[in-house]
Amino acid sequence: MSAPTPQQGRLAHAPVVLRGGRWWLDGGAGSIPASDPAFTAALNDFALSMAAADRAVANLHIRQDETPSVEPSGRR
Repeated sequence: MSAPTPQQGRLAHAPVVLRGGRWWLDGGAGSIPASDPAFTAALNDFALSMAAADRAVANLHIRQDETPSVEPSGRR
């Protein structure tokens, strides 16, 4: 079984972008590929953690929307 891979696109609030399975440092003057294996592994881990957190928050919102409302008197 292979390890999960992050989604392509910009990492939230960071000057890095995942394009074609490769991380790029993105700045006003252009982009350069990130080539340090430790750095790109950390970016992968962070991107996967952010995606997991986004899913967890979305699930909480779904559960909150499914919770039956209770009247102040305690009746449903």
